Amino acid sequence: MPKMKSNSGAKKRFKVTGSGKIKRGQAFHRHLLGRKAKSRKKDLSKAAMVHVADEARIKLLLA
Repeated sequence: MPKMKSNSGAKKRFKVTGSGKIKRGQAFHRHLLGRKAKSRKKDLSKAAMVHVADEARIKLLLA
C-alpha cells in the first residue's frame, strides 16, 4: 500500500509548532484595507492557532 499524500493546499496554509499545535494565517488582510484601523490590520497580520475542534481534521490533511 503506498503512503498517503499530504494535501497540497493544507501544506501551504498550516504549520505545526513544536508543541504540536497548528498555526494558521488570519483572513481579511488581503484587500479593502483602507477602511480598516491600523491596530486591526496589525492584529490580522499575526498568525493564530487553529481551534482544538478542527485540529484532528487538519492533522489528517498534513499527514
